[in-house]
Amino acid sequence: MIILEAAIPDVLIFQPEIHGDDRGFFMETFRLSYFQDRGLDVEFVQDNQSRSKFGSLRGLHFQLQKPQGKLVRVLSGEVFDVAVDIRRSSPTFGRWVGEYLSSENNRQLWIPPGFAHGFYVTSETADLAYKCTDYYSAGDDHSLLWSDPEIGIDWPHRLREPFLSEKDKKASPLNATPTFP
Repeated sequence: MIILEAAIPDVLIFQPEIHGDDRGFFMETFRLSYFQDRGLDVEFVQDNQSRSKFGSLRGLHFQLQKPQGKLVRVLSGEVFDVAVDIRRSSPTFGRWVGEYLSSENNRQLWIPPGFAHGFYVTSETADLAYKCTDYYSAGDDHSLLWSDPEIGIDWPHRLREPFLSEKDKKASPLNATPTFP
């Protein structure tokens, strides 16, 4: 497994080694020691999967009282996956990183607690799977505005008006969103 640091060093990109032959392929998608070797104490408690159609944008989501770290990968299709640092005490507060994740490149993105997370579907459909370090809490579910000019996410050029949930349509910009200390 190759592990790369993103433009925000707390966000990691995992590139698994693929072992393939005429039968298909095998890859290791998670190993706790990769996190422990970096001094990261993670315990995944929930796995999620979603399917979305082209042009769907989910996010930017986070929980304040029960912050979730997420290890995200795409099972089919492609997404542009984004993490925004919303830790006020961080030198990278308000900055974002984006990575194309697909069933072709098999990359995974580690998004630590304290980040808002979202993705935009660039293929016809995309199936996303992710492991979480805390449970989903409906009362603690927040959404940061995907198009906030203060953050300035450079979404893929094909993005016009994405398909959004009602929650994401009502999301707040960074300056009006509760954040981490």
